[in-house]
Amino acid sequence: MVKSMKAGAVVLDMAAESGGNVEGSKPGKTVAVGGVKLVGAKNLPARIAPATTVLYARNLFNFVTLLIDPESKQLKIDTGDELIKGTLLTTGGAIVHDAFKPAA
Repeated sequence: MVKSMKAGAVVLDMAAESGGNVEGSKPGKTVAVGGVKLVGAKNLPARIAPATTVLYARNLFNFVTLLIDPESKQLKIDTGDELIKGTLLTTGGAIVHDAFKPAA
């Protein structure tokens, strides 16, 4: 399988530490096979959690940034912004998100 891949491809062997799923991968090492990099990460669960937390925090920060007017530093809900419009549930006491409106 690896030999049929284009040079520059990267394969993450998530089971390298326990024998591996990709022939040629080595636990804790990155090796090249025919121009394809095989990453044999060790203790992958411990590496993923911090990375996902950082990504979530970055996404949340970027979303909240959309709700703040950069000049006045005040809350400004721009309903013209597609992301804000898609996540807005209520405004002015009315339910505005279709998924949360009572069934007719």
